[in-house]
Amino acid sequence: MPCAYVSATVKLVFQSLFVSTVILVAEMITSVSGQTRPSYHITPETKWMNDPQRVLFLSGKWHLYYLWNSDWDKSNPGAGGTEWYHVTSTNMVQWTRQGVAIEKYQPNPSSGLILGDIESGSSVVDKANTSGFGQNAVVAVLTQMADGIQQQSLFYSTDMGYTFTAFGGNPVMPNPDPDNKPAFRDPKIIWDENAGHWVAALAEGSYIGFYTSPDLKTWTFISTFSPVASGIDLGILECPDLYQLDLDGDPETRVWILTLSANGYLHGKTTGTVYWFGTWNGTTFRATASSPQWLDEGPDFYATVSWENPDNRFGSRYAIGWMNNWEYANGLPYYGDFEGQQSLVREIKYQTVKGIPRLISLPISEYESVFGSPVRVNGTEITTDPATASLPTGLRGGAYVIRATVSKGDSDDGNLVYFRIKSDGTSNTTIGYDFANTELFLLRNSDGFASDSLAPGPKQVWDARRSIPTNQPRTASGANGDAACDHYHRYEDDLDLLVKYGARAYRFSLSGSRIISLGGRNDPINEGGIAFYHRLIDGLLARGIKPWVTLYHLDLPQSLQYI
Repeated sequence: MPCAYVSATVKLVFQSLFVSTVILVAEMITSVSGQTRPSYHITPETKWMNDPQRVLFLSGKWHLYYLWNSDWDKSNPGAGGTEWYHVTSTNMVQWTRQGVAIEKYQPNPSSGLILGDIESGSSVVDKANTSGFGQNAVVAVLTQMADGIQQQSLFYSTDMGYTFTAFGGNPVMPNPDPDNKPAFRDPKIIWDENAGHWVAALAEGSYIGFYTSPDLKTWTFISTFSPVASGIDLGILECPDLYQLDLDGDPETRVWILTLSANGYLHGKTTGTVYWFGTWNGTTFRATASSPQWLDEGPDFYATVSWENPDNRFGSRYAIGWMNNWEYANGLPYYGDFEGQQSLVREIKYQTVKGIPRLISLPISEYESVFGSPVRVNGTEITTDPATASLPTGLRGGAYVIRATVSKGDSDDGNLVYFRIKSDGTSNTTIGYDFANTELFLLRNSDGFASDSLAPGPKQVWDARRSIPTNQPRTASGANGDAACDHYHRYEDDLDLLVKYGARAYRFSLSGSRIISLGGRNDPINEGGIAFYHRLIDGLLARGIKPWVTLYHLDLPQSLQYI
């Protein structure tokens, strides 16, 4: 559906020190249920969607796969299993559903065993036929999990990615320790031109394992990358990605970049995408700095995948992420018979910003190709009266892009301007600009559900996660996120909050990096981490709260789910 946009040039006028508020309402395409379905985000036709898979460009079309649970049930959201659903596009804006490309719970052709559902991985075009499935075969290597054991299986396509066949030798990467069932998931495959072999990066708890292969079927472990070994605890890692980009477009400054989906609660953030830049020598990634940077400051850009820009291979990449957060994904309102969406497609560049090299991202320009005619408002003076800067009347239903140029004169006595979106008196999302700190900010603490649904501890982290200077009046009493993030020392306060709010059970995941701090398979057990979990469980039991311990990131092993 075409989209109109509203363009406004407004002058900032304050008559007091109160914050100026502009009410902006954008309507979306209405679904048959009477609720809303996003206009430009990929959504499932029905049921559940989560992780996107890396996009391929084949014969003039972009091919994207995402995890889809056709059996999803809100009353038991962890059951059902996922498979790869396929969509295609010529412009990465308007997508056509092609149906399921790789089905879940299918018997392996040689053994007849069902290795599990179909989870995240990546696909490549085997141009040189290294795998023997044919020149330009599309080969997908992905995680399957049964009874809590995560293994990597191979599927291949000879019709440009529309249908896939399971390889008879699956799993091509068996779990290294099936008795203990460690995390072993989300393979991201690239072809290393200098080394002349395939490389896989796998998420293995608190570290990334690297593997090489000559043919995509036989894999050899070569090295690890462990943030914890450098003192950086990011919880359970997922969805790695490894690629090259030129800094500021200069081929002489080309670097390797490793990105991960990570947990930022120990760092005043939520889950999101982190990255390091460094070197790759064919076997080992070495980061230039131990601390990562974050692609986004806020939530809802997770399980990120990126792919080459064929017109500018090392100058930029495209990226998309799952627009959700595991803190509340299973509890969001379910309407219109679908749950979940992907982010807008972004163009990613590696640029120097205020002297610091970092990844920057913007929605791709192709979105503008479907915009309708603009509705303009010029010369509006913003005061503390919301009516002075509302959108013009008579707008038709649909999706809107709001473009505003806001200026502040020397005589204006305020520093903050707010654009409040979808305000109905009870909920809203606010985008604003702080002239004093030259800072753009996004406030979601009145979004109507997501933050309100969080338990007290995570909600504190959410509210403190906006990278706001403590001298600004946007947090209570000028507080920062230090206390909210210190569960290790303040766990008893957190347990008392659970009692206060009437909690009868508490579900938490064991942190692999807290138990094995160095992150390696053969590294020693951290007795201090074990002792912490003893204290936490004892504290729960003493307060009459039943502990539910999740052994893995998302759910209990299948064999334990129905006990």
